[in-house]
Amino acid sequence: MIIKRVILCFLLAVFFSGIVSSGFTQETEKRSKPFLDTLDKAFDLSYYLYNLHGFLPIISPITEPAVGYGAVLAGTFFIPKKETDDKKFRMPDVVGFGGGYTENKTWFAGAGYFGFWKDDHIRYRGVAGYGDVNLKYYGKGGDFLNKHPANFSIKAFGFVQQAVFRIRESRFMLGGKYVFTKTKVYTFEDSKLTWVDTKEFDLTNSGAGLIGEYESFDNIFSPNRGFRGNITYNQYLEILGSDRNFGRITGFALYYLPLFSGKLISGFRLESQLATGEPPFYAYPFIYLRGVPAMRYQGKYTALVETEQLVMLTRRWGVDGFAGYGMTFNDNKNGSTAWNAGAGFRYLIARVMGLRMGIDVARGPEDWAFYVVFGSSWLK
Repeated sequence: MIIKRVILCFLLAVFFSGIVSSGFTQETEKRSKPFLDTLDKAFDLSYYLYNLHGFLPIISPITEPAVGYGAVLAGTFFIPKKETDDKKFRMPDVVGFGGGYTENKTWFAGAGYFGFWKDDHIRYRGVAGYGDVNLKYYGKGGDFLNKHPANFSIKAFGFVQQAVFRIRESRFMLGGKYVFTKTKVYTFEDSKLTWVDTKEFDLTNSGAGLIGEYESFDNIFSPNRGFRGNITYNQYLEILGSDRNFGRITGFALYYLPLFSGKLISGFRLESQLATGEPPFYAYPFIYLRGVPAMRYQGKYTALVETEQLVMLTRRWGVDGFAGYGMTFNDNKNGSTAWNAGAGFRYLIARVMGLRMGIDVARGPEDWAFYVVFGSSWLK
């Protein structure tokens, strides 16, 4: 959820270092106007990003409706690979750290290491963080909490160890992960939640996961064409130190298709999650769409579809429109639905990397929200 914002900052740093270093050497001479592109004299960050010399500071806004407005401050350090005789560029490893705060007094801090080893045949991710998060619990549809949510605060420490391995020279990758979290719900409007087990307020969760993925994007962060499919199975087990056994299966597919000579970029997203066993109330899947607060629509099973259409008006500027629909299901068949719709704009902020950013305004079932977007709206 929020920690994804910190991970996004780290991944953007990897992207900036990797793509620029491998394809921007023809534009490395000093300039009197480093923020203007040599091609069209427009505002552009490509040259600036190339000359960071190993360190990238990032400030990113938080606009998640569930926690209110806030900001993330992060820093990243690049660890370059040793040069070889073939002079081939190799993605640097990245060490990052960051933290954030929001208007509802949610705060968090984290650090991570991202490794790209064996000519990108092994991708490693290690992340640890702590958060003190204030949220609302709406139940799983069709009950009192749906209209009268309970406020709760949760403190959580967690870390993730993940590695995926490329299958020979293909676009397929397989791997695994280990996840550990220690959570404590220290305030809760329990008068509204008499049917939730209070043992869930102090839990240790420890589990392992399997990952399978295929990806053919032409650009990692602002794709114009290509497909990415992923399926991940996480299982928390008592034999690994977890207080209870439960799991989650997540699958998603993203597809981008350029039309009319690239003037229109059509994007499509499918995503589904299934909880197994007895997860704690805060760990059930939820509908994740722009304009819909995190954890607002939870269920044992969720499914959603979303489309985004980007029309490029010029080389730099474009406008986008999007809409989506999601559903939740439970064993008792009481579920819920949610929708979103909205529009925004994009600007090609770093031409050499093909990186776009912009702002989206979204409407969900209850309220409006806005988002500052770096790269794809569906970055994972």
